[in-house]
Amino acid sequence: METLSDKLAAVIRDVPDFPKPGILFKDITPVLANAVLMRAITGYFAEKLKGKDIDVVVGMESRGFLFGVPLALDLGVAFAPARKPGKLPYDSLGVDYELEYGTSRLEMHVDAVQAGQRVVVIDDLLATGGTAAATCDLVRKLGGEVAACAFVIELGFLQGRSQLGETKIESLLVY
Repeated sequence: METLSDKLAAVIRDVPDFPKPGILFKDITPVLANAVLMRAITGYFAEKLKGKDIDVVVGMESRGFLFGVPLALDLGVAFAPARKPGKLPYDSLGVDYELEYGTSRLEMHVDAVQAGQRVVVIDDLLATGGTAAATCDLVRKLGGEVAACAFVIELGFLQGRSQLGETKIESLLVY
């Protein structure tokens, strides 16, 4: 029987040398074009998170939004975006983090997560883990508790989960 992971692997497109030579980019655009797969992804994560008392889903800019909003709707909880600098109109808190080629920053509204709320952080891809770790740090600075992180794809060979410590991680498809 074909699993959801098998179905995803069959439609995810490999794009060699993007965004630079030597990188094999995993393009999820064909997944986004398939309503049945999108519904299945949301259902998969909703089932995995059932009973975890989630209060907020935080999606990382920008593909985390695509999976985070439907998950929040399925769980019946709030959605909060973690955005690049200067994109949020209200008072925000930010964290800077290291990338392999420099630094970056993520920000969230100061009222996006309340003290004690349980949060799931979601994105399309876990690679080196820097962005996910920064998002978890931001959630904690806002007073939230990271209950889990969810990723559609995990590039296991990059060992990004090591950046997330003891955080529970749900990855649907691991390369």
